[in-house]
Amino acid sequence: MSKFPEAIPLPKDVILQREERQAHLLRAALTSVGLRLVIALGELIAFFYTNSYALLNDSFSHFFDFISSACLIWCIRRAHRPPDQDHPFGHGRIEPIAGLQIGSLMIITAGFLLFQECKQLILPAQAPEISMMSALIPLSAVCLLECSYRIAKRAAKKQKSNALMAEALHYRIDSLSSIFATLTLLVASYLPAYAGLIDRSGAVVIALLMGVIGIIACRKNIDELLDTVPKRSYFDKVEQAAKSVSGVLDTEKLNIQSFGPDAHVLIDVEVDPKLSIVEGHEISQKVRRAIQRSWPAVRDVIVHIEPFYPNDH
Repeated sequence: MSKFPEAIPLPKDVILQREERQAHLLRAALTSVGLRLVIALGELIAFFYTNSYALLNDSFSHFFDFISSACLIWCIRRAHRPPDQDHPFGHGRIEPIAGLQIGSLMIITAGFLLFQECKQLILPAQAPEISMMSALIPLSAVCLLECSYRIAKRAAKKQKSNALMAEALHYRIDSLSSIFATLTLLVASYLPAYAGLIDRSGAVVIALLMGVIGIIACRKNIDELLDTVPKRSYFDKVEQAAKSVSGVLDTEKLNIQSFGPDAHVLIDVEVDPKLSIVEGHEISQKVRRAIQRSWPAVRDVIVHIEPFYPNDH
């Protein structure tokens, strides 16, 4: 051979799947931004008529979700940029960094609201006049969020997108928060003498729920930033793809880094010791292509060729 063998290019369907993933995420995030803004503004306006702090806290919760979704749009665009000279491993970590900041902001805000509401619980306050009709505002939010959850979940399953599934679960958690706000307003309207206590207690629970969501968000994003080992299913997928290549007799070491839209794979594949270096190189290229085709999120694959000997490990 007179020249170095050319790299095997990625099939077009892998590139198309990456573009389709980004388009789906952007559509979900844009829908989320519009929906959450409508809900947050609606509940905020209703607060001025009802003086319900449970409704106010639920509005704050949706407002932070609006900021989260707006941030996600920018992060999705940035995170899908290809590697460059300053970022040889791509820009995928932008997503977990943004998620960590938003989760931290939610925890801080929840702590502030919790302090304020607990302080009001021990202080005498005039009970707000809460009408049963005011419960229609968070109840409408529940219906919209539940519809969004089902739409996002269906799309996530079809496209096998963990990000979309996470967004769908976020909708479900927010709908639970709005359900609690609805129940709080209904109970307060039936027991006007205890309306203030019930409303403040509901606001405390919603603040706690916001804090728990923030802690969960921080934990998940910290795991990605610290290169926590992904689920076993990803390892199985990579191993099956590598072993499907003709000439690969077995696999040994396998490391996976997964963060945001990107994943990086380091794998040892064992081949016939009698193969030439050129043949081994061609197998490594085919392994890379097979892994990226099986899992389009994989940005880069480093394949280490080793000789295969029976019962050597």
